[in-house]
Amino acid sequence: MRAPILAAMLALAALPAGAQPVPFTPGGPGPEPAAELASTTAFRVCADPANAPMSVKDGSGFENRIAELFAERLGRPLEYTWFPQSTGFIRRTLAAGLCDVVIGYAQGDELVQNTNHYYSSAYVLVTPAEDELAEVTTLSDPRLQGLRLGVIGGSPATDHLLRHGLLARAVSYPLFVDRRVDDPTGRMLADLKAGRIDAAVLWGPLAGPAVKADASLHLAPLIAAEPGMPRLVYRITMGVRPSDQAWKRELNSLIRRNQAEIDAILREAGVPLVDDEGTAMKPEG
Repeated sequence: MRAPILAAMLALAALPAGAQPVPFTPGGPGPEPAAELASTTAFRVCADPANAPMSVKDGSGFENRIAELFAERLGRPLEYTWFPQSTGFIRRTLAAGLCDVVIGYAQGDELVQNTNHYYSSAYVLVTPAEDELAEVTTLSDPRLQGLRLGVIGGSPATDHLLRHGLLARAVSYPLFVDRRVDDPTGRMLADLKAGRIDAAVLWGPLAGPAVKADASLHLAPLIAAEPGMPRLVYRITMGVRPSDQAWKRELNSLIRRNQAEIDAILREAGVPLVDDEGTAMKPEG
């Protein structure tokens, strides 16, 4: 997933060697604004070819469907630049001018310019459906003590597990992988079903589609406030180049005018949607 930790790592790789900030002279002219690079003849998307259920080269991901919706609304052909979502992704796609938008990007990252968010989601606890743990909705629940919880190492959820004394027995799965050859989410859920772990803590948009397709699993969004810890809720935007101000405004307009269709795509995929306050599930309609 493109969690804030991953975004920060990508940011370190985005600057060319020896890059320095532009000096500011009080009262003097500012730097010339960079020309916008966004294409006006195609909807050009930067995407990972193997980031299911989000983006997939065969077009089956829910971000692919959102890209198709926007291309249709713009009346332009949809074009992709494919590159694994890892260190160097932004530098070698969006920043290189090969494409104009990353469909899913966590709000607040400085590597890209964020559009308005088009959905909010949360980390979730996945358990067997026929288990008392299906009643658990917070990581502070005492029923989780002493259990083996699966978690993506280095994700924001690990701090919560540490705070609640759950990290010692946790089973860690890698954050930085080439999804063409490894699927940590799939492995975690397979381990859960096999009884090798007792529950799984996952980013909702990754877990939701898998749980929707498997009646033996149960998903509980972790949206309740935990004392002393930030909520495990994140707003997801589209990422564009800092220079592309008009393009950002056009995308914001598309998001606003097509929010109902975007929500429908996400719900059909099984993505758990949280309201703008991050305190409750987003109502349908």
